[in-house]
Amino acid sequence: MNKIFIADSTIATSSANNAFSMSFKEKMEVAKRLEKIKVNVIEMPKAVKKTDALLIKSLSSMIKDSVISAAAGPDKAEIDAAADSIKSAKNGRIRILVPVSAVQMEYILKAKPKAVLEKVPEMIAYAKTLCEDVEVSCIDTSRSEKEFVATFVKSVIEKGATVIDFCDTAGTWLPEETSEFIKYMKENVSGIENVTISVTCSDEIRLGNANSVAAIRAGAAQVKTTLVGKSAPKIGHFVNLISEKGEAIEVAIDIPRAEFNKTLRQMTWIEGENQGIKITFEEEEKEKNEELNLDETADISKVIKAVKKLGYDLSDDDNAKVYKEFRRVSEKKKIGTKEMEAIIATAALQVPATYQLVDFVINSGNIITPTAHVTLEKEGNALKGLSSGDGPIAAAFLAVEMIVGHHYELDDFQIQSVTEGSEAVGNALVKLRSNGKLYSGNGISTDIIGASIRAYLNAINKIVYEEKQERKPD
Repeated sequence: MNKIFIADSTIATSSANNAFSMSFKEKMEVAKRLEKIKVNVIEMPKAVKKTDALLIKSLSSMIKDSVISAAAGPDKAEIDAAADSIKSAKNGRIRILVPVSAVQMEYILKAKPKAVLEKVPEMIAYAKTLCEDVEVSCIDTSRSEKEFVATFVKSVIEKGATVIDFCDTAGTWLPEETSEFIKYMKENVSGIENVTISVTCSDEIRLGNANSVAAIRAGAAQVKTTLVGKSAPKIGHFVNLISEKGEAIEVAIDIPRAEFNKTLRQMTWIEGENQGIKITFEEEEKEKNEELNLDETADISKVIKAVKKLGYDLSDDDNAKVYKEFRRVSEKKKIGTKEMEAIIATAALQVPATYQLVDFVINSGNIITPTAHVTLEKEGNALKGLSSGDGPIAAAFLAVEMIVGHHYELDDFQIQSVTEGSEAVGNALVKLRSNGKLYSGNGISTDIIGASIRAYLNAINKIVYEEKQERKPD
């Protein structure tokens, strides 16, 4: 039985198509669930926009089992951005998008076929110096000259490409045409036996699955899928097809069927005749974020349930500390979501501070880009970081990241006033995610930026401490 890899393009498709747009948080959630059902490759958009770069960096530090594939055109700057975005990924891939039909080469690259053959292989060689795993996605393959594609593919394989993806972008292939094309490539491209052959089969005329199976039978080992749109077969349909007929065509996928179906039901629902799929975990998020309303009569099991509902996975010892603090606070008032978040940040996983805030200087205004100069102390040594950002707090967080040398996913950030008046004391709550686990930090100061930095450091110190504990020999 040959193993078939699934590369899901949902997040990349969403970023390129406003009709299926998703928020930053939704994309994060989709990626986590795709990894949970053991999808082999999670495709990302290009990292040229700040939000997309942040998304890819966040997922690169969080996703451990799936490959994170960042897109780029055959352009050095875009390749650099893709490589930078996946540098913390356990399994990273640069996916270079290259049109191979004459009309698309002219329209997108403003180049003739000869110029493409001269330039693109060198870009593949450059990408190879930055990332071992390089995919070349041949856009609009079904409207291209197969002789040109064969020459092109041979040249990029020679420069180090590890995956070659053939795209029926226009949705014009029939199954027999798909099969004949893959067979032609295998017969006419030397070295293709050493790379993974992939296909992206448009489902515009409902032939995505049929074309994918035809490609598999001809020798393809990776198939692109999606949750939204018609750029590829729906992942649910394809997985169920291979689960039922995989033995007949001698292929298999490493996806647990029961877990897959359960997760898919949580993620999607089919709307109307057009089979458009919408992400519906918003309902689950809404339930998770509903206001808590606990009083002093709540027992420890109810409090632990509330803690888990907020996304925390605490040890028995920390659960006991949270419950003790809950009992103290609940004697005076009912406990809502904000109060419970503060209790967790205050009571759970209190650790020695690896990093301590010494001082900070913020330069900000309506005509300048905010910058932050932060000094931290670690083991008696002063460490300095300087960064700019979209706002003073963002700049301060980036300066801290520069010192720590690691980017953590910012799951939530809240600021609220504790006292009233011009000298009000502000309380900041920061929630960071590391290796899929949530850590909260709390900071109080008369300066909201100071409170924010202290909360950020409080969460980072918890992460660093736990990582040290895990590295200790038994």
